[in-house]
Amino acid sequence: MTLLLDDATVQSVFDWKPAIAALREAYGAASEESRFPERTIARGGTSMLRTMSGVPGSGALMGLKTIAGAIGVRQFSYLISLFDQHTAELVALLDGNSITGFRTAATSALAADLLAVPGPVTVGVIGSGFEAKKHVRALAAVRDLEAVHVFSPRAESRARFAAELADLNTSIIASESPQAAVAGANLVICAARSYDESPILLGAWLQPGTTVVSIGSTVREQREVDPEVIARADVLIADVLQEVLHDSGDLIAAAAAGVDVTDRIAALSDLVSRRHPGRTTAEQIVVYKSVGSAVQDLAVAAMCAEAARTTGLGSELPIHIQPVRK
Repeated sequence: MTLLLDDATVQSVFDWKPAIAALREAYGAASEESRFPERTIARGGTSMLRTMSGVPGSGALMGLKTIAGAIGVRQFSYLISLFDQHTAELVALLDGNSITGFRTAATSALAADLLAVPGPVTVGVIGSGFEAKKHVRALAAVRDLEAVHVFSPRAESRARFAAELADLNTSIIASESPQAAVAGANLVICAARSYDESPILLGAWLQPGTTVVSIGSTVREQREVDPEVIARADVLIADVLQEVLHDSGDLIAAAAAGVDVTDRIAALSDLVSRRHPGRTTAEQIVVYKSVGSAVQDLAVAAMCAEAARTTGLGSELPIHIQPVRK
């Protein structure tokens, strides 16, 4: 029977290290473009429906993530469906809300671990919400954190961020400005789009050797980093290469400013499989740019579904959706 996982169950079975390992395997597997087609976005008035699908080259569960958005009231629903590649059986349906945050942060941790200068890291975080906190926890699963500097416009948000991450046993320091949060950090996490879509991270703030993780500009209308961040990057790694180049506001703005990244950008799958060397010197500035991918959703959702089935959690769909032989 089909397993049903609500958001609370997803959170209870999720674990960072297995998730990062699942993503490493997924990105290292066969990566023909036909396996993970471009996302589609249907728009009408203030409503949108985005779909992201994939057939993993590892033979793992294939599936689809659907995101429904009511932009006017700022509400979104996420649903992930998983199917057996060999039988077309519907294996699981999952609330994708937490998975979206988990998979983004776990993929960033995978990329950052491969790109950052070896050793402990000092992290500068712009943003204090769901994604920002998940990213710090994901990074703590792959690197020792010397300190975390966080900026968010409201002091109470910075205090809440520090309190909720106190169990990590590292210094969490509230900063009064985004520039202060970035100063002295060798790993910068951008996880808070500005309300007016002006950049929140400026290239002028970056020191040699910095690794930047940018996750907040995923469509043309959104901005997170300025063109100088892109111009100063010696290496850019994209989770979905063509979408980052042509459908993310940051890269579109950089191109409009005359910044050519053709010879500096590569796909995360090439980095994981070592077809691309990533960082080659300690002084390079490196940027990982994420727009989100079904690769990530399916790898983490399948891990959660398997963990829930093994531990006897979740519910079963009361009807059986029977594959039809044709």
